[in-house]
Amino acid sequence: MTTPFMDWFGLTAPILQAPIGSAATVALATAVGRGGGMGSLAITWTERDEGLAKAKALKATGLPFFLNFVLRFGTERIGWYLDSGIPAVTLSWGIDQPSIAALKNKGIRVGVQVGSAAGAQAAIAAGADFVIAQGVEAGGHVQSSTALSTLLAETLQVAGSVPVIAAGGIAGAVDIATALKAGAQAVMMGTRFVASTESDVHSAYKAALVAAGPEDQVYSNCFDLGWPYAMHGVLRNSTFRAWEVAGCPAAPHRPGENEIVFRAAGQEYPRYSDSPPPSDAIGDVTEACFYAGRGLAHIASIKPAARIVTDLWKETQKLL
Repeated sequence: MTTPFMDWFGLTAPILQAPIGSAATVALATAVGRGGGMGSLAITWTERDEGLAKAKALKATGLPFFLNFVLRFGTERIGWYLDSGIPAVTLSWGIDQPSIAALKNKGIRVGVQVGSAAGAQAAIAAGADFVIAQGVEAGGHVQSSTALSTLLAETLQVAGSVPVIAAGGIAGAVDIATALKAGAQAVMMGTRFVASTESDVHSAYKAALVAAGPEDQVYSNCFDLGWPYAMHGVLRNSTFRAWEVAGCPAAPHRPGENEIVFRAAGQEYPRYSDSPPPSDAIGDVTEACFYAGRGLAHIASIKPAARIVTDLWKETQKLL
């Protein structure tokens, strides 16, 4: 099976790795590409030289990948990458027609993440080559308030020939098969790749994903330091439970406000920070933000990302 989107980038599996913030690494994106999928980097908060070096390293592999920019934090850094030869960019939390035009003028494919069919129409009108329909089941910061099954159907109705990528709570072969049968040309997975060998998150975070079930995931705005007014999918933990018991108060009246939960790379991260603990974090990491989508039932082990892609696609093809 192949789709036009797969043909654009030479994919052998219609599986994209979501940007997943600081958890995404060059090693992870490369491994996903070697498995036949498409890796990515969240580049919004990366300084120029480091970001360009990462893009160059990924381009040197000859594997497909994309960079993601969160427009909630501006569009200025997009210009740094216009001449870097990257194959694709995705934009989330916003639509910016000038940025889309500038990228496409350099031969860069552009995808826009949307949370509604109307958003998909706006993205396509602005020039998007493909759209990513992100359902409310997603982990991390969630644009949508609509279930993926509904959102995907509504988005496909307005997308026409523009490829639609399904995202939100996808972690197993049955999820992938369902999305492809519905008309998606590929799927995007985040939580499943956080629970991979190559992701840069603390081992306790990975273990928590393996141990958790769908009932352990919550859609909340608890962890808002660094990105206020944005809903997100996370695992319930002691920080969340204490906040919920207290009536979900706003800052600065939350339990344990300003307490340092973990330290990493010379920085201190307080309770309610939106930053998950990296692999080298020291402290009470289980009280930090553990992003997770609702596909947790399909995550039973930590595996290399290439194997995640190949195993899932093999299982999916049987279902198709």
